[in-house]
Amino acid sequence: MLRRLDRIRFRGHKREDFLDLAESPNASDTECGDEIPLKTPRPSPRDSEELRDPAGPGTLIMAAGVQDFSRTEFDRLNEIKGHLEIALLEKHFLQEELRKLREETNSEMLRQELDRERQRRIELEQKIQEVLKARSEEQPTQPQQPPKGQSHASNGTGTDRRSQGLSARVQKWFYERFGEYVEDFRFQPEENTVETEEPLSARRLTENMRRLKRGAKPVTNFVKNLSALSDWYSIYTSAIAFTVYMNAVWHGWAIPMFLFLAILRLSLNYLIARGWRIQWSIVPEVSEAVEPAKEDLTVSEKFQLVLDVAQKAQNLFGKMADILEKIKNLFMWVQPEITQKLYVALWAAFLASCFFPYRLVGLALGLYAGIKFFLIDFIFKRCPRLRAKYDTPYIIWKNLPTDPQLKERAGATVSRRLQTTSSRSYVSSAPAGLSKDEDAGRFHSTKKGNFHEIFNLTENERPLAVCENGWRCCLINRDRKMPTDYIRNGVLYVTENYLCFESSKSGSSKRNKVIKLADITDIQKYKVLSVLPGSGMGIAVSTPSTQKPLVFGAMVHRDEAFETIFSQYVKITSAAASGGDS
Repeated sequence: MLRRLDRIRFRGHKREDFLDLAESPNASDTECGDEIPLKTPRPSPRDSEELRDPAGPGTLIMAAGVQDFSRTEFDRLNEIKGHLEIALLEKHFLQEELRKLREETNSEMLRQELDRERQRRIELEQKIQEVLKARSEEQPTQPQQPPKGQSHASNGTGTDRRSQGLSARVQKWFYERFGEYVEDFRFQPEENTVETEEPLSARRLTENMRRLKRGAKPVTNFVKNLSALSDWYSIYTSAIAFTVYMNAVWHGWAIPMFLFLAILRLSLNYLIARGWRIQWSIVPEVSEAVEPAKEDLTVSEKFQLVLDVAQKAQNLFGKMADILEKIKNLFMWVQPEITQKLYVALWAAFLASCFFPYRLVGLALGLYAGIKFFLIDFIFKRCPRLRAKYDTPYIIWKNLPTDPQLKERAGATVSRRLQTTSSRSYVSSAPAGLSKDEDAGRFHSTKKGNFHEIFNLTENERPLAVCENGWRCCLINRDRKMPTDYIRNGVLYVTENYLCFESSKSGSSKRNKVIKLADITDIQKYKVLSVLPGSGMGIAVSTPSTQKPLVFGAMVHRDEAFETIFSQYVKITSAAASGGDS
């Protein structure tokens, strides 16, 4: 850096008034001083004339020289300024690199390791000194011939020395044999390692999702094979498996059979790892086309890629959270009538295990599991109505609520109370001259005409009092690819049995949407763009006719609309369930 600044400092054009090297004295820098004669150029007659005449061409040349000199000085200053900026940038980058190197090396941990090694070295030196001291004590000194009276005393001291030497040898042998193992049991302070978190990256996020998909592929294939075995996808395979399983359970070989299958699976994996081509599966595997990784993506493509990956991660984490919350609510008595069944079943299993022998209990459980897996589940999957009535585990699992569903139910009950109160107040505040038919006609009318004619519904269907004028929103149909069909602006209405969307585009009755509330499979609050702050202003509605949910976004009264739709949906489903039970 200093060399670069020196070069910048002494850079510039050569001056003509410097000494001529040919005429300069041959001396060192220390010998040269002010006494060095400068070469004075001899003026020519023409130059003398130009100097004499102030108005001559000499003045113009002098002015041009002054301008050139000022320009060169300005250029030199700009060059020095640029080099200084470069030097400051290099200094900043070097400081950042130094900080990163300090963070990566983690000098504190190295210093702690060094202190521990020093302490250990000191302990080892102390032990070595003790061993050397014991060895020096072992070496017997040359005893002098004691007198006859002192023979007994000398024998006593000799036995003491022999005992001391024997104990030292025993200690040495014990340390050499078991010293290393004793050192392993030395208590040391626990090291608290802080894991560094990686910054958010679109490429890293997509790669992690692909790794998760590849890692979960064996588990998903195993679940698919089990499901195909239970569904009798291959009749011969399922029949053989059912026969072998029942015989193994009857003769008490169920556990050895499962262990043998695990050993067989590991053996096949070993052969596959060695290069053998072994492919066996009940369900034929469908090879998915692997998209090559694109290096040069535009900003919109990267943004869309991040949104797709975030949506997959959101759905995956949502399913996992639903499973965990259902299990938690099952054991926390959130719905006592469901948990009571589990409680009774556990007591029955406990009493059976206390009074009946293990072989009998294991035989009963094994036979029930085989019949349930191969026969009962097959019948229930082919007959959904029968499953909805008599498949107790399926009914319990479907009726277990998640935490968001509990909150929504609580909010629905509150909104229902508010709705009944507001409807009563509305009826009481209605004008006396307004007849019942006029009141109904007002509910039937929309911006484009009669309500039931626009949506092709019966005259009994009319918007609820909460959404008399509708909720302004935009319909985002994710199944469509055209921009004109992807987003539609309009108004959303809720009736007793239907969810109606009226498009704001004139003359477009085909663009209106009519969704039957009984056909809805899922209703959720939705955030259209996950990168935006806040909880979002959208509602996602899933139906069997659409591959992706319909999203009603840009709703100012999102919470009110969601509570109304959900309460009406719960009302219809509960009425349908009570009607089916009766």
